[in-house]
Amino acid sequence: MRSVGVEEELLLVDAHSGDPLAVSGAVLAAADRLAWSHTGTGGDRGDHEFEKELQKEQLEFATKPVTEMGELQEEILRIRGEAARHAASAGAVVAAVATSPLSVRPTLNAGTRYRWLGEQFGLTAQEQLTCGCHVHVSVASDDEGVAVLDRIRPWLAVLTAISANSPFWQGEDSGYASYRSRVWNRWPSAGPVDLFGSADRYHEQVRSMIDTGVLRDEGMIYFDARLSATYPTVEVRVADVCLDPGTPVLLAALIRGLVETAARSWENGEPPARIGTSLLRLASWRAGRSGLDGPLLHPETMREASPVAAVEALYRYVRQALVDHGDDERVRDGIAHLHERGNGARIQRRLHEGGEALSCVVTRCADMTTAR
Repeated sequence: MRSVGVEEELLLVDAHSGDPLAVSGAVLAAADRLAWSHTGTGGDRGDHEFEKELQKEQLEFATKPVTEMGELQEEILRIRGEAARHAASAGAVVAAVATSPLSVRPTLNAGTRYRWLGEQFGLTAQEQLTCGCHVHVSVASDDEGVAVLDRIRPWLAVLTAISANSPFWQGEDSGYASYRSRVWNRWPSAGPVDLFGSADRYHEQVRSMIDTGVLRDEGMIYFDARLSATYPTVEVRVADVCLDPGTPVLLAALIRGLVETAARSWENGEPPARIGTSLLRLASWRAGRSGLDGPLLHPETMREASPVAAVEALYRYVRQALVDHGDDERVRDGIAHLHERGNGARIQRRLHEGGEALSCVVTRCADMTTAR
């Protein structure tokens, strides 16, 4: 069975005002101290799951690879809880929101790489306080991985809609369910890509992009889905960080189902759908705009459809793989719960429209981030 891992980026905020706090260094130091106390060893950093990100107002973590979705959910809950404890030592809480609802001037982290990004990309880097959810699924080879990338392209926008959790930007309603996806696509290497056809062509494309000098290294290949430069995985990068800790597990199950279905299609000699990148960009925009509260582009027809129909099409496409993995019931329940309660964007708006100030929306979301 293919293993799955999840990376999440969390916002560090004041527990009372909801304002983002530039305290990632202090939070990571707290994580280091606890890790050292458990192992009794020194070093530059402790052995834990946390990393700094582009801005000091955010914290990243990665789960270990697992094959059981119940174990993945426990991992996410455990690490979110640890993140909250470390944040508390720095006078902050963690909130799984993909953009800050409140106005903020983000603070770039120190280091050569982040300084280069700030100089190269200006406001794109300076304003890029966004929190995503990346899902890794193991593949047997780069050839299989690229075959998967070519075949999952039409389905990725539906994952953006499911995860949408960034309706507010700089103190205003953006009009989008996932405004993070729009801000993220300011990067020149982000978004949908053309069919590759082979691993050689994929790697040639990556080398050509880096050789331009616009990108610093392979870590800046921000395709919607890519081969991981670190692990033998396909990495799907289109999702907002999700408010409900169960939603990243739903995403992981669906994405593993997508990878398995695509790999089987490749093994059977079935070609990928030849949908143009321009249409995929429209599908991505539509998903970011609507989330689950308006029309999406149907992954098979690229015509407007209800969000229920688009999500149902994705479920049907991967159902056999879900059954084979033992994930079918979990996914069906997760989809039903999502349609009933809504994604993070709907929950944030509901709180605000019910009379909560944006500061209270943030602190309420922080409470939900670690809730079981």
